[in-house]
Amino acid sequence: MLRFTKREAADLMIALIVLSFCFAISTVKIDIHKILSLLPIVIIGVASGTILHEVGHKFMAMRYGYQSEFKLWPIGLLIGFATAFFGFVFAVPGTANLDTEDLSDEMNGKIKIAGPLTNIVLALLFILIAALIYPFSLHSQTIHLIYLICTVGFSVNSFLATFNLIPIYSFDGTAVLKWSIGFWIIAFAIAVIMMLSSMTIGAENMVLMIMGLT
Repeated sequence: MLRFTKREAADLMIALIVLSFCFAISTVKIDIHKILSLLPIVIIGVASGTILHEVGHKFMAMRYGYQSEFKLWPIGLLIGFATAFFGFVFAVPGTANLDTEDLSDEMNGKIKIAGPLTNIVLALLFILIAALIYPFSLHSQTIHLIYLICTVGFSVNSFLATFNLIPIYSFDGTAVLKWSIGFWIIAFAIAVIMMLSSMTIGAENMVLMIMGLT
């Protein structure tokens, strides 16, 4: 059964709040009114990406008979907050700690890749849903709001997948690279392409491209 400890739940909540502000600030800069109006939209993307990322770790860890626990990395959040003012977010909110050190490289790699893969799948689902509902979003405020949530969700999850796969410190990418260079290259390449597309083309323009409107 998936379970979160009290400390883990608190760490996830802190990460969720700080990351949400980071992504909001990176989008609208220092404009309190715009930040507050954008925050509810951003929170959904960050919440799905952060929480389900950890669920991915926990699910894979359980398959091997272990438990995974999210531990906040304050420095990673501070870096993210600082970079947000420059229009981008470079942040890894924490790491997934396992309750054992007796793991093979393969098991550890598979447990750690589950988180970023969850973000990749979520990002693709968000952009697909955005494309499907785009025609209807032009005539309904409610659907337009869902559309905005999906485009932001794509961007947020692309960022989370990419940064977690960087093979430094105790990031997920370190364990994945140690397990399989080929698998890491494929996953990291997909995540980077999505993140760069979000930064350069923009999620909304990507939807128009998918719809064949540009």
